[in-house]
Amino acid sequence: MDIINQIRYKAGLDRKKIVLCETDDMRTIKAAAYLADNNLADVILVGSEKTIRQFALTDSVKLPDAVQFSKIEEGETLDRYAALLQERRKHKGMTMDQALEVARQPLYFTALMVAAGDADGAVAGAVNTTGDVLRAAIQCIGLNEHSDIVSSIFLMSTMDGQIMTYGDCAVVPYPDEQQLASIAIDSAATHKALTGENPAVALLSFSTYGSAQHERSELVARATQIVRERKPELNADGELQFDAAYVESVAKKKAPDSKVAGKANVYVFPNLDAANIAYKITERLAGATATGPVIQGLAKPMNDLSRGCNWEDIVNTTCVTALMVEAKYPE
Repeated sequence: MDIINQIRYKAGLDRKKIVLCETDDMRTIKAAAYLADNNLADVILVGSEKTIRQFALTDSVKLPDAVQFSKIEEGETLDRYAALLQERRKHKGMTMDQALEVARQPLYFTALMVAAGDADGAVAGAVNTTGDVLRAAIQCIGLNEHSDIVSSIFLMSTMDGQIMTYGDCAVVPYPDEQQLASIAIDSAATHKALTGENPAVALLSFSTYGSAQHERSELVARATQIVRERKPELNADGELQFDAAYVESVAKKKAPDSKVAGKANVYVFPNLDAANIAYKITERLAGATATGPVIQGLAKPMNDLSRGCNWEDIVNTTCVTALMVEAKYPE
């Protein structure tokens, strides 16, 4: 079973309540129908049930009765969401009237539904930009207690069956040592949630254990120490060159005492340049399948889509989001 089918299977075993807000886009409607028909998630669509069902029929899509709807309208729910937002943004001077205006926007209404516990997670981005999705998620849901920053991973599945996590490939351009440590910890939790495997985390550099002296490799070494201090139970090591992290024979020469070298399945890159280039090289030259970006670091999951996605991408991202609900950190 490939990784996508594994993720769908696991999502179906413990269905989560996932909200989709871009209901004027047929890709969202088709994804919702498929998710409900195949018992992969308990889907909530934001908008009028009558309007959405009529729109679905224009493309001969019949939404199952199991699909739920949440219409944005004045009343107790909107007031409750606005109060939650105003409480979280009052340090920025947000008034209750301003919060009500923002909460009426479908993207923010969706994020607030997750923040309030009325949904387990959310997916958006087929219509909205990544910046808008992340802004709504950060302002409404906020960071989890373990994280210093919102970041992302790609799950890489190679043709020979290897599953690897690459982070951060999409969000943080040049993390400092605290942020890099947070990315490493979050990437480990995401890997465990999506694959079921225990993470072995390599913080990558052009240097292994000080073989090259430079402020950038020293930053990675300091980030590794922060990871060890914050999560001593986590199997993490660095700084490591990629060959030392990936190839067992090289690991024996460069880092013979490392419990990660030669065995890593989570690769944390020092910056967005390296990570984004690496995942695309792995995808194109190794024929790997890249699943993501998967957003991590939030108190509750809200994932972003490419605006060029198809309806099956929305299905897959919804299932990923469902598994992220159960992401656990080493204690």
